Amino acid sequence: MRCRMNEDTGSDYISPWQLSQVVDGGGIGIIEESKHTNFTKGDFVTSFYWPWQTKVILDGNILEKVDPQLVDGHLSYFLGAIGMPGLTSLIGIQENGHITAGSNQTMVVSGAAGACGSLAGQIGHLMGCSRVVGICGTPEKCLLLTSELGFDAAINYKEGSVAEQLRELCPSGVDVYFDNVGGDISDTVISQMNQDSHIILCGQISQYNKDVPYPPPLPSAVEAIRKERNITRERFLVLNFKDKFESGILQLSQWFKEGKLKIKETMINGLENMGAAFQSMMTGGNIGKQIVCISEETSLLSL
Repeated sequence: MRCRMNEDTGSDYISPWQLSQVVDGGGIGIIEESKHTNFTKGDFVTSFYWPWQTKVILDGNILEKVDPQLVDGHLSYFLGAIGMPGLTSLIGIQENGHITAGSNQTMVVSGAAGACGSLAGQIGHLMGCSRVVGICGTPEKCLLLTSELGFDAAINYKEGSVAEQLRELCPSGVDVYFDNVGGDISDTVISQMNQDSHIILCGQISQYNKDVPYPPPLPSAVEAIRKERNITRERFLVLNFKDKFESGILQLSQWFKEGKLKIKETMINGLENMGAAFQSMMTGGNIGKQIVCISEETSLLSL
């Protein structure tokens, strides 16, 4: 979403927002009237290109019907854990994490209390990691990770040395790094990664206000470590794995219903609060997915 404020988004799958045009993004709502053969009044639908407005006429071809039973009626979960962020976490770990159950692997997650990070740590455990350590920005988030989301330990990067805490909490090094932030934190983690380990490149939020390519290049010393230790760091785009979406959604829904996947989100009401919600998300004010409810008749937008 932040990248869509740039003339060049750095991605070929998203276009920049246009001046004087309605902003759009992930959203979910209810059909009030339809002339499309696939939809009838009362259907719940979602789209990656939902305009930020309370009512809208949309081309039915950009909409996808969703089944509220998959989320036990929590429709906002389709924008988070049982939607694109959940798929990004699950498929990213499946494709680029190379986790083998019983092999005593350690995973580190940065941005660990965010939409993807809060899920990635839990999924890492479910797929076989023996230890998961999260990095976030407040004591409250650290406590949430360890007390509710099953992380083995958490680091507040604003307090003390991240490098020292990592060495203490990951005595056997780091085998899998789910990277949401980039920058200094990621450089520190990569420096403590093991031979033949793997980086899941999910996001680089610390770099989005800078004029750098995506993924941003690593500092020369860190890149030398990456090459020497044969650490994989490949760009990951979940939209390249659409054939895995259906099975992924079913797996995430099953884990949720079984109580194995805990879901956190930050809900703000009112279209007029979109700007404040966006700024809060970009500065770490959210826990889990940031959702804005813009209509009492059920219209939700994703940040």
